[in-house]
Amino acid sequence: MVRFAARPLCLLGLSALLAGLFGAAAQAASPETLRRGAAIAKRNCSACHAIGRSGASPNPKSPPFRNLSRRYPLSNLEEALGEGIVVGHEGLDMPQFRFDSGQVEALLAYLTSIQKR
Repeated sequence: MVRFAARPLCLLGLSALLAGLFGAAAQAASPETLRRGAAIAKRNCSACHAIGRSGASPNPKSPPFRNLSRRYPLSNLEEALGEGIVVGHEGLDMPQFRFDSGQVEALLAYLTSIQKR
């Protein structure tokens, strides 16, 4: 199980750089990979998070997915998603998720594709 915590503000510059790099990777992702990633997000995450390019999160303490790269590099999620991500949203615990490598690739490609910069 991997605990994932928000990174300090000093990493925002690195986060922006990596978001740019991952943005190119998302553009290279196939439409099918992006569809799979969106389906994973909808099935596992949409009860709490806004998973699209707009809209509010159903749980106000759960960040919209389109803003994740503002908080920390999305590349940091790869290991956490594969080994089991455990996060709290100001006292509200998120269920633990563990995805296989194909699911991680699809979800990260989708997350990268929707980031607002």
